Amino acid sequence: MLLRQLECFAILCHELSFTKAAEKLGMTQPTLSYQIKSLEDFVGVPLFDRLGRRIAITEAGAILLKECDTIFGSIQAINRNISELHQLKRGTLTIGTLPGELNMLASRLLLDFHNSHPGIKIKILGSDDALELLLQNDVDLALTVLQNDDDRMIKIPLYQENFYLVVSENHPIAKNKKILFNELKTMPLVMFPNVHQCRKLVDTVCNQQGFILEPIMETSTSDSIISIVKAGAAGAILSKTLFEMYDDKTLRAIKIVSPSLRREVGIVYRKDKFISSAAKSFITSLTSHINELKVNNKEDILN
Repeated sequence: MLLRQLECFAILCHELSFTKAAEKLGMTQPTLSYQIKSLEDFVGVPLFDRLGRRIAITEAGAILLKECDTIFGSIQAINRNISELHQLKRGTLTIGTLPGELNMLASRLLLDFHNSHPGIKIKILGSDDALELLLQNDVDLALTVLQNDDDRMIKIPLYQENFYLVVSENHPIAKNKKILFNELKTMPLVMFPNVHQCRKLVDTVCNQQGFILEPIMETSTSDSIISIVKAGAAGAILSKTLFEMYDDKTLRAIKIVSPSLRREVGIVYRKDKFISSAAKSFITSLTSHINELKVNNKEDILN
């Protein structure tokens, strides 16, 4: 049974004339007759009584006509709901992020996004492996550190940024502008666990330099790290994004050099996944936000 056949049937029920119904449908009478005959063959009973030049709806036809109202109503609802998805009046948006600053960045932007599109249901899933969330189809897109190329993914670079040694204002080296990477091995440090992407970056450079950092404390939350640093118990290796998000005047950021620590952050989504209007709108909002930061700072926010 084709939708076109049901449409022809419903119009013929209303007009009770093959001539008028064919004109309204923009087809010839033989074509309309064929559509109705095919529909009757499908349901197995006549839908109209042919009474000379007149026709009348049979009992079976009346039942089908009533169901047509439900079918056409459902189709209208489908079209309306899909239209609302395109117009960002409804739908869901699930974003994967790394725990820490990228999760905080996404949360802040999604609050503005929600205010603009209150009908969109928003979820943020934090994971040390945001790409795995994409591969499992648990998220629509991921805000994460860009790593090796993956043919299954589309990448949109957003920015690059350096990492800093963050200490309290009373720390002995608080006034320093730079610190050599090798000097970190003699400092008390609080760090993320070794499964955290930021920690992996630090450990990779340590291996290249021929030593291992042994933090005095490890914690998975950025709030805890900041609290420990403010207390003067240790320093921390943090991204510029995270340091600036806390905007704490009692903290000092010292640039790490020789070598510097740097990462690239971007949006990633699957090539084979349909990207909804909500996801596209969020990508546009996030890209615009990053570009505004670069312009307002008159420098790469990532330096």
